[in-house]
Amino acid sequence: MARTVFEREDVVPLLAEVFRALGYEGASLSALTARTGLSKGSLYNFFPGGKAEMAAAVLAHVDGWFEREIFTPLAQDEPRAAIAHMWAASDAYFRSGRRVCLVGAFALEETRDRFALAIQGYFRRWIETLASALTRAGSDPGQAAALAEYAVGGIQGALVLARALNDETAFGRTLARLEQEMAASLPPARTP
Repeated sequence: MARTVFEREDVVPLLAEVFRALGYEGASLSALTARTGLSKGSLYNFFPGGKAEMAAAVLAHVDGWFEREIFTPLAQDEPRAAIAHMWAASDAYFRSGRRVCLVGAFALEETRDRFALAIQGYFRRWIETLASALTRAGSDPGQAAALAEYAVGGIQGALVLARALNDETAFGRTLARLEQEMAASLPPARTP
């Protein structure tokens, strides 16, 4: 039975889970209709540009979440609190390693070239805002940039490892180690 959806925004999370499970190339129109419960007509009504428009909307949706929950706090909030929030929000978003990073998955497929700007923007923004927070927390800018790249790469690698080993706890252990290493690298907090 076809699902009734009234808003385009309601469809995007459904599509995201299909792309997470099957990748861009594997998400055929028949797979998209079967897994979302929407008819082809409904999908094309919301996304006249087809699968490419669907994927672009999903990437924009993911980017919006990260902008609100990770990037803006790292750029604007008290840095140590924002960094702590980043670890907790990352764990929650990726469901403790059970959820694939859609942007990372797209980066590994031929899709990378089609959505290069969105993919690069996501990773660059995360590294840059984290480096900025680390610098505001007292790290040397060069060390902050290197540590930010290491942390984002570690999060992505932990997601792959958790999936490959079918061991969700690998993600949590790696996240905890990365968080401890980052905290240890920061100079002591200044007291007012």
